[in-house]
Amino acid sequence: MSTPSPAAVAHSRRPLTTEGLSMLVGDNRPLSQVTVVPTSPSTNTAVLAKAEAKPDEWPHMSALVADHQTAGRGRSGRQWQTPAAAACTISVVIRPAGVRRDAYGWAPLVVGLATVRALRTLGVGAMLKWPNDVVVEAGVREIPEWGKWRKVVGILCETVPGQDAIVAGIGINVSQSPGELPVPHAASLATLGATKLDRVALLRVLTAELADAVGMWEGTDDRGAIPASVGAVCATIGWDVAVDVPGASPVNGRAVGLSPQGGLLVETSSGERREILAGDVRVRRA
Repeated sequence: MSTPSPAAVAHSRRPLTTEGLSMLVGDNRPLSQVTVVPTSPSTNTAVLAKAEAKPDEWPHMSALVADHQTAGRGRSGRQWQTPAAAACTISVVIRPAGVRRDAYGWAPLVVGLATVRALRTLGVGAMLKWPNDVVVEAGVREIPEWGKWRKVVGILCETVPGQDAIVAGIGINVSQSPGELPVPHAASLATLGATKLDRVALLRVLTAELADAVGMWEGTDDRGAIPASVGAVCATIGWDVAVDVPGASPVNGRAVGLSPQGGLLVETSSGERREILAGDVRVRRA
């Protein structure tokens, strides 16, 4: 596995600016607007508050990028931090035309699909771990509950109160060294051997794939294209798993597919199929 040069890491950590991302905005471009801030505790928290207060100022595919996110939020209230300028942290407002609110469970999977496709374009063998992580099978050793998967991206989708809108937060580990990663199952593009760590180029590909995936979600009457596309990149399907379900006992079995609502279908040892709409997946070894 190759190691990025110090020059590549330094280039990756040059400050992001609104002007430097202006090529992402406009007709036939992925974003309707973009704002870059030097630092933010959480881009999702900031955008949720702004979009709720002034929805007209946050149209479909408007985005906030933080050069340094200091208190990023994950599912179940988890927090994570990255060194300054070492990650891509972006939150995008999605107002999906024609998508019913009861289908919003697909949002993290749609965003995950776009992220997987973006990383694959850059040569990284990414996969989606249901419901909101992007992983790469890259570990030399197995880690309990993760196997050889290593998490390189976290996704958090939240609905805007009182609006048919979703804030999709995406955090991609880019140039962190092994010592800068918070947990053993984390990885960065640098630790995965990527030699190109340009965050502007990454955001260009990511937002283009996101616009395409959201467009597919909006334009599919029966949503058939989305389940098929997500299923094709979902690493969880086919594995024996334990799913920690909020307020209930873990569900053990084999992940066999996705439900119409975007839930994970788990077949238990008794042959029962359980639909999991929210939960944390742990890999179980045979």
